[in-house]
Amino acid sequence: MANTFSALKRIRQIERRTRINRIRKSRLRTQIRKMRRALEAKDVKAAEALLPQTFSIIDRAAKWGIIKRNTAARYKSRLHRRLKALMAAAPAA
Repeated sequence: MANTFSALKRIRQIERRTRINRIRKSRLRTQIRKMRRALEAKDVKAAEALLPQTFSIIDRAAKWGIIKRNTAARYKSRLHRRLKALMAAAPAA
């Protein structure tokens, strides 16, 4: 157990940051899940509405260091590619 004032303060800071990071990661996962469910349900309107929100949360998570920048780019690319495929298939169906 830490016994210096600076070490005790670091422990408090780490606990606070861990709590915040956990919330942010959960929010990111939830938003990606919503987007994927809209895509799986072939709901173009819902997916289009969720896309900017999802991209925003992904970008912020990368900025905060919750996920790496390349991971964020990969998530965005794959979601956008699925949406474009869904939009292309929708008028034909």
